[in-house]
Amino acid sequence: MTAVEPRSAVRPHVRTSWLVLLVAGAAFVLLAWWLVPWDPVPGGRPEPVDPEDYFTAAQITRAEEFSGWARTWSLSSLGVSLLVACVVGFTSLGRRLVARLPGPWWAQVVLTVAALEVAGRVITLPFAVLVRRLVREYGLSTQSWWGFARDLVVSEALTVVVTSVGLLALVWCARRFPRRWPAIAGGVLGVLVLLGSFVYPLLVEPLFNDFEPLEDGSLRSSILALADAEGVEVDEVLVADASRRTTTLNAYVSGFGQTRRVVLYDTLVQDLPEDQALSVVAHELVHARHDDVLVGSVLGAVGVAAVVGLGGVLLRRRDVGRASTVPLLLALLAVGTVLAAPLQNGLSRAVETRADVEALRYTGDAGAFVELQRQLAVRSLADPSPPRVLEWWFASHDGALRRIGLALPD
Repeated sequence: MTAVEPRSAVRPHVRTSWLVLLVAGAAFVLLAWWLVPWDPVPGGRPEPVDPEDYFTAAQITRAEEFSGWARTWSLSSLGVSLLVACVVGFTSLGRRLVARLPGPWWAQVVLTVAALEVAGRVITLPFAVLVRRLVREYGLSTQSWWGFARDLVVSEALTVVVTSVGLLALVWCARRFPRRWPAIAGGVLGVLVLLGSFVYPLLVEPLFNDFEPLEDGSLRSSILALADAEGVEVDEVLVADASRRTTTLNAYVSGFGQTRRVVLYDTLVQDLPEDQALSVVAHELVHARHDDVLVGSVLGAVGVAAVVGLGGVLLRRRDVGRASTVPLLLALLAVGTVLAAPLQNGLSRAVETRADVEALRYTGDAGAFVELQRQLAVRSLADPSPPRVLEWWFASHDGALRRIGLALPD
């Protein structure tokens, strides 16, 4: 017979947690239904094309070999990091660690985040090194080991700062508002998500790349004409010095409002013919036209509020206002991030497919689109036929074979 939990063991915030979870969860569902293009392809998404029609046997074999090892090391790193987070967070080890740290509660929060993040990185460092050796061996990286180490340190420091800010806000709300903290913390963290997305191009991107405006010329003129045709206001298109790190091709849109920017890798500008470069830009301009970064940020903010509500329910016996709860919070965050990946990436794939469909319509150049997808896959050694479950769980874009199918006549 199961013992009944005494009322005193349940924290007073639980009712608020349920309310936040239900309201924010319902808001997320409604916003996703309204803002995400669930049927981006007229007539339904096409089946993937036959890889042998677009890639040589040697290209397929090379991509499969590279992707197989890359998946092995990446998934191993993920598994080890989850194991470490769970062992520390779900046992007394994390609480004992915090008890040894000096200072007031806020200092203990920051020190705990730093200690656990750095420890997790050190433990998984062999896998990161194996992945780096792999990309260097296959010619995908031009970066020195010193540059790799520098980026690793900067990335880890950034993770510590962002995670610490979020947890400090959460713990402070729990200490200051013991009954209503899920609602207040959910709102505060949601605002931080929006603010972070807004300032990301200004504060984070410059830590890893230098940017210059695209030089005057035929490509710039064509891009501005394409932006005008799509109804997107573009003052400048920026070029990132990605070639000092990678040989792959990429472009992206980041920020929103006054911080929105369209960025091209210099490898793309230098190595692709103009028609294929315009196909990339057309895709990114569709993102800008639909404010996809802002939409994703709003969904992220509402999703974070729902997660705070869920956390309050799960932690009904814990005092979130104590620094000793931080290892458990980090463990729940790590597990929740992996479990939420299929939802997050499913939304992303729908948005990316709409960008492909509309880019094809604006450029009217199916041949350039197909060759672009081929080049993107060849240059990044993307597995043309990855395991379906891994693609569903981790892929933010459809694979090259399905994207090529978008350009083919019915």
